[in-house]
Amino acid sequence: MTLTSGRFISHEYDRMVVRFSMHDGTREISCAISTSAMDDLERGPQVKPEQREAQFTRLQDRIEARAASKYRATEFEGTPPGIVLRGIDFRP
Repeated sequence: MTLTSGRFISHEYDRMVVRFSMHDGTREISCAISTSAMDDLERGPQVKPEQREAQFTRLQDRIEARAASKYRATEFEGTPPGIVLRGIDFRP
């Protein structure tokens, strides 16, 4: 099944990740992307913590496309299993 957009969950400053979800039908899939990966995608300066949700929204299509690709490849991490994106996931 194809993943569809979910929701922004939070910016976890201590872990330096943005948590979000996607859906496989009615099943919610836990996802995260490192803040450094988001900064690399924008090729700009690091944004402030309070700007992370807006940054995620600007990059959401690219982030979700890569998360869907990792989901199809069953590249899960953690307990419960989820998708984690890092800068290396966006390199050619």
